[in-house]
Amino acid sequence: MHTVQEVKSAVSQLPKGDLARFREWFEEFDAELWDEQFEADVASGKFDEFAHQAISDFKAGKCKAL
Repeated sequence: MHTVQEVKSAVSQLPKGDLARFREWFEEFDAELWDEQFEADVASGKFDEFAHQAISDFKAGKCKAL
């Protein structure tokens, strides 16, 4: 399988039990990729400006309790 269309076709033909197992696997797989990307973004400083602004706003009393 090399294309998204091939994957879609294969997934659409899975029996319900296999589809449920695939769904569980894919959810874990996707979450791991997201976590890795998030950790890389944090390590690179991508969110530093947002964090500093949030801390500044909090200290200035610009935040509301939820």
